[in-house]
Amino acid sequence: MNNQPFVASWSGGKDSALAYYRALQLGGIPKRIWTMFEKDKERSKSHALPVEIIQAQADSLGVPLMIRGADWNGYEAEFLDAMKECIEAGIPNGVFGDIDLEDHLTWVQTKCDSVGMRAVHPLWMEPRRKLLEEFVNAGFEAYIVVVNTKMMPSEFIGRKFTNELMDELESLGIDSCGESGEFHTVVIDGPIFKNRVPIVFNDRHEREGYVFLSVGLEVKSSEKAFRTPYL
Repeated sequence: MNNQPFVASWSGGKDSALAYYRALQLGGIPKRIWTMFEKDKERSKSHALPVEIIQAQADSLGVPLMIRGADWNGYEAEFLDAMKECIEAGIPNGVFGDIDLEDHLTWVQTKCDSVGMRAVHPLWMEPRRKLLEEFVNAGFEAYIVVVNTKMMPSEFIGRKFTNELMDELESLGIDSCGESGEFHTVVIDGPIFKNRVPIVFNDRHEREGYVFLSVGLEVKSSEKAFRTPYL
């Protein structure tokens, strides 16, 4: 990807952040990130992050944010529209955070091919634990904000993503990568960011077997520094 412009698929979580990081290491030039939201465009799909958080991440990355809104029935059409817009803007490479799920890879590659977009998967087929340790050791800061209670205990909501957390999850027989949708994260700092995204955790709620942690931007004053999220 040396000197090649790219758009990064951006969930706001650990896998997309690490894929972005890897793309930079490969010499790629980030031109924008894009995030799929729910149809009303208020919260991102899966991770349920409000647009203000995704925008703050984009601001700290220093790249424009492109969003689309769709339910699952309209997802494909909105995906294709976003990729076409990037192609027309002179961005021929799309970076995605898939690791080892073949159906995800096939879907993304097929759809990208149909509009002339090159799909790049910097994390593909590397050991999950190795990638996670790279993420933590590189200095990324992330927290669990969604838990699938059918697959893991709700008590993990709000936990900081660390090597110790991985060990704890694995001791319970839980995939520490969350690749099957066990949990989702929000990334607020790391080597790709200019500044730490100042967030606060508010209430939590449960819906259809999932526990969600509400995430908001911290209101700053001239007298105080950024605060560690409330856990």
